[in-house]
Amino acid sequence: MNKIIIDGRDLTIEDVVNVSRNGYKVELSDDVINKVKLSRKLVDKFVDEQKVVYGITTGFGKFSDVVISKEETHKLQRNLIISHACGVGEPLEEDIVRAIMLLRINNLSQGYSGVRVETLNTLLGMLNNDVHPIIPEKGSLGASGDLAPLAHMVLTMIGEGEAIYNGKRMTSKEAMNLAGVDILPELSSKEGLALINGTQVMTAIGALTTYDAMNLLKLADVALSLTMESLNGITCAMDERVHLVRAHRGQINTAKNVLDILSESEMTTKQGDLRVQDAYSLRCSPQIHGASKDAIEYVRNKINIEINSVTDNPIIFPEQEDVISGGNFHGQPMALSFDFLGIALSEIANISERRLERLVNPALSNGLPAFLTKNGGVNSGFMIVQYSAASLVSENKVLAHPASVDSIPSSANQEDHVSMGTIAARKAKEIMENTRNVLAMEILGAVQAIDLRGKKKLGIGTEAAYNIVRSHINFIEEDIVMYKEINKCDEIIKKNLIVEAVEKALQCELLINEETVLIEG
Repeated sequence: MNKIIIDGRDLTIEDVVNVSRNGYKVELSDDVINKVKLSRKLVDKFVDEQKVVYGITTGFGKFSDVVISKEETHKLQRNLIISHACGVGEPLEEDIVRAIMLLRINNLSQGYSGVRVETLNTLLGMLNNDVHPIIPEKGSLGASGDLAPLAHMVLTMIGEGEAIYNGKRMTSKEAMNLAGVDILPELSSKEGLALINGTQVMTAIGALTTYDAMNLLKLADVALSLTMESLNGITCAMDERVHLVRAHRGQINTAKNVLDILSESEMTTKQGDLRVQDAYSLRCSPQIHGASKDAIEYVRNKINIEINSVTDNPIIFPEQEDVISGGNFHGQPMALSFDFLGIALSEIANISERRLERLVNPALSNGLPAFLTKNGGVNSGFMIVQYSAASLVSENKVLAHPASVDSIPSSANQEDHVSMGTIAARKAKEIMENTRNVLAMEILGAVQAIDLRGKKKLGIGTEAAYNIVRSHINFIEEDIVMYKEINKCDEIIKKNLIVEAVEKALQCELLINEETVLIEG
């Protein structure tokens, strides 16, 4: 059985994917259990001594100056959850919900939050037994953390709300009983706040989107390579000497990928063979794809920090018997990162659509029939495919407007600056999905163009990509219901079949952000 041992320090994006999508089980290390117990002991001491500590013996937000009696601390925590579960919109996908639970477990496992081990075990039991709370996608300001959506997660822990179990939506009580997971009879002091005060919703959405984006950037290089062959593109612009003297890692790696993918191709050209240089959407593609790769690497590094960080408030320091109320729940580091991610992905769709336009436009396609159809006029061919791609690209431009530049004061102006990081993450995910569809359209157009050009020997990588596409989608002789073909291509992209086939043919992985050696002199 595949499993991951939680220690609170070493979780990776790949771990998140394995748990959320591939069914890996999760266990707590012995060290984690000891740290959680030590932290909880201090919380109990503060309650017994009736020490005034935010969120333990006080209200929340603007009510932080209201002292809560020892007898009411349990009611305080339950009321916090049921009153904060104010999310609206469609439920988050189950893989995102699983990622949220995993990240919250990892966060609480570090022993700075004061939860009980049994509370952590309930959340762990839900994750390992596939009880997935219904968490509405909207309603978080991204500070104080993802309060509303995380409250919906906790509802299931206490037998309220709804959940998905075995693919069916039901009450949380039904789901927990069927899965054999104990419902928490009550939340103890500090626990309600500890479970919802963090950035795990935005980070879960962003982590999965970033993982998908990394594969999509590889696919973009494949799409570019297919289009270069269909347009008899000039490979000289990919010469490593050009890119080594600029030294941006993503740019260097993109050029290398394209040359590797196109190795042995008889459908590309050299400068001066047919023309001196290509348009920017081909010639400048390493600079454009590479910049997006560098941006995604920045985001990936920030996520790896965040998923192993403590984002609770207040933070318990058992060794010093101290508790500090701070602002680690504020999502600004993630908000800026996910806005950056959305912008980087938007540009990949932008250049892909421009390449598609060159394929369908007879004034730009170097001899291909208009709109990639043999009998134009009777047939529209790929005319409206480009329209659809243009629509998605324009939509991305709207979605790429940063969420992080906005803020609305909340809790009677006590919380007077918020991150909107969860909106940024959701937008980035939507941009990623739009971009994937645009790349699907470019790939469809490129393989159609290759056949219309009179297919010669393709590159080692492009031959593998072409064969995968053609094993699912036939050459389009006459107009057909086109959305079905687009959906087929999008599906094989989602399954990563094209990239896997290319990497297998090349006997190496396509590069995203691996280190490169700079040229001397």
